[in-house]
Formats: sequence, structure tokens, C-alpha cells
Amino acid sequence: MLNPGPLRPLSPGLFSTRRDPAGLLVLVLPGGTDDSRKPFSPWQGSAMRMYPFTWSLRLRYGRAVRVHQVRYRVYGWNGDENSPMLPARAALDELCRRHPGVPVVAIGHSMGGRVAAQLAADRRVIGVLALAPWWQYADWRHIHPGARVVAVHGDADERTFAKRTRKGIDELSAQGVDAQFVNVPDGGHAMLDHIGLWQRSALDFVGERLTAVHRK
Repeated sequence: MLNPGPLRPLSPGLFSTRRDPAGLLVLVLPGGTDDSRKPFSPWQGSAMRMYPFTWSLRLRYGRAVRVHQVRYRVYGWNGDENSPMLPARAALDELCRRHPGVPVVAIGHSMGGRVAAQLAADRRVIGVLALAPWWQYADWRHIHPGARVVAVHGDADERTFAKRTRKGIDELSAQGVDAQFVNVPDGGHAMLDHIGLWQRSALDFVGERLTAVHRK
């Protein structure tokens, strides 16, 4: 549901140069791992897992939406280095520079869900779709209260935990945030099961956010 383009960080070719106005910007954020300084590759599993999301979003929404799949510099989060955040924020800034005033949705899987939550401290981000997110450190608390948040998590996931994700959504909801938890029965971490549900969640979320923008 998301489509990747050429994947070199901050290369001009990564961002559309079309002049027609977009209604929404989408950042697609792949997963990673706790600790690794291995260079991030567009051909590794975590990146390739997100290409169908990126492609299907571009196909469904065409020029109304600009979709960019982020490529990190290294594969790991790496503790206090927060390694994916610098390239993710740079991608956010570049996309917004090219399309001033257009709101952003962040869609992230696993570690990418953590990146998405932290990006959503920025009020340019009006929506977070977290797919089996790695919210180990209550990362949902970064999300500003005006964002719409949907978290989709399989109850058979043994790498990140649906109970923690549900806790985060419950906390956000209690604070008045428009937040929703979607359970995937017997769903695992890699999103290779219930493929239609995972993919549809991104298409529907972007469509919902696009409609909300048009209503304003």
C-alpha cells in the first residue's frame, strides 16, 4: 500500500518534482533492530516488506498523495543515538519543503512505528499508522494530541507486544487523542499473514486522513 521510489537518502530523485498540488504527504518507515550499525540497504527484508504498502498507496491515490519510503543510514536504533531519527526528520523536512503547508501521515512497521511516533511530536504530522510497533519505551507519549493514531498489532507477535501497544492506545485515548487499536487475530510480526487486513489498514487510513484534510 505504500510505494518506494529510488531509495538514496535526501537524493532529489526520491521526491516528486511534479508541480500539481498534493493533498497529503506520506512517509513510510521500515523496521530495523535494537543495535546494529550495518548500513541500511533498500534490499533488506525490512525495507522490502514496506514496498507493497508504498506502491499500493501511490496506485490508489495518484497525484493526490505524495508517498516517500524512508531509507535510514544504518539498520539499528542504537540506544541514545536514535539512529533512524535523523534521516527520518530530514525526509520529513524535505518533503514539507517541497510541498509547503501540506500535512503528513507517518506509517511505520516495528522500529518504524517507533520512528513514526517520535516524528509525530511535530504538528505537521496529522496521522500515525503504527504496524506492530516497537513501543518499548512508551514512545506513544511523543505524539501530539491533534494527531489521529491507529495501531494494528497481531496477538501472536512474539517480537513486539500487542498488549503494550494496546496500553499506549488506551493511554492516548484517555488523554483525548483520537486513537484506535486494531487486533489481528493470530497475526505475527512480519505481516505475512492476513495480508489484506494489513494492506487495507494503510489504504483506509490514508483515505480517511485525505478526506479529513479536504473537509477543512
